[in-house]
Amino acid sequence: MDAAMTAIDKALGISPQVLALRAQRMNLLSSNIANADTPGYKARDIDFAAALEQAKATQGQVDRTHEAHISLSGSVGQPDALYRVPSEVAPDGNSVDPTLEHASFMDNALRYQASLQLLDSRIKGIKNAIKGDS
Repeated sequence: MDAAMTAIDKALGISPQVLALRAQRMNLLSSNIANADTPGYKARDIDFAAALEQAKATQGQVDRTHEAHISLSGSVGQPDALYRVPSEVAPDGNSVDPTLEHASFMDNALRYQASLQLLDSRIKGIKNAIKGDS
């Protein structure tokens, strides 16, 4: 079973990790947008490139908190949420730039969709290989 999982992991590549990182980033960006009027709120984001490099380096490795837990290959740890360097801070201390946040959210959403489509096509390719379809 491990050899089969390894083959599937290789066929899927880094796509599951990219999808998980995109989802985590989407949560942060939506939180920034939701808190655009919250006094003192500091906009946060992840360093996507660094998080992706970390995911590539640890691809297939998962920290288990107990030896009886099942190992899940392809998991991505939660990347550090960093405070964004604001171009301007509101008088109430809020550092969210709604225009920047909306643009980042839409860019990330499009990239999430592209990652999802790539992963879907890889899964279909694996299914066809297993069934013997061409």
